[in-house]
Amino acid sequence: MTALDTQDLYAALLHEMKNNLVLTTITMDRIPHVGNPDHDMPLDEARRLCQRVSERLMQALMIYKCDIGGMVLNAVDAYSTEDFVAEMAMRVRYMQNTLEVDTHIDPDVPAIWFFDRNMIELALMNAIHNSVTYARERIRIRARVVEGMLIIAVQDDSDGYPSHILEAVAANEPLASNGTGLGLRFANLIAKAHEKDGRRGRLALFNDGGAVFEMHLP
Repeated sequence: MTALDTQDLYAALLHEMKNNLVLTTITMDRIPHVGNPDHDMPLDEARRLCQRVSERLMQALMIYKCDIGGMVLNAVDAYSTEDFVAEMAMRVRYMQNTLEVDTHIDPDVPAIWFFDRNMIELALMNAIHNSVTYARERIRIRARVVEGMLIIAVQDDSDGYPSHILEAVAANEPLASNGTGLGLRFANLIAKAHEKDGRRGRLALFNDGGAVFEMHLP
């Protein structure tokens, strides 16, 4: 088997596993809650796990394609920033309804912005999963504009990012290919693929009363 055949096989396997996990999640969504925590809580945990692994496989597949031919955005269009932020908040509530979730959109944020909605959503879901896992009580999703860049942020009240992750992102160093590193690498590729008037998007991480994940989009 040639190297190209092996790469195609890996891509096909990733795609098949992702699709099977999606079908598993759909099947679990048909199982109703019965009002018993011993039943409902493990079901919700299993559903969230399937969704997260499915998104990880999608990210790995996209990184693979990027390594082969570069990251290509195919669906850049005008989208409502308010609707997008509201939907991200709804995704948080679906995954974990015990957390307080709020949104904030600065008054100067335009009603629409041009970006690849599907890709940005997939990138943000990594931050949302981490926040759902580590937040104590609250998650905030915010949109603001700074120096002509739309910044979409996910902020929680966890212990924050470890210093080695913050240092790697700040120095633009390669991130680990597993765990949090895979999602951050994917988010960084997605942000940089957004370009306008010579300006590229970027990923920013820092701690401010918890972990703060930001996508800066031109």
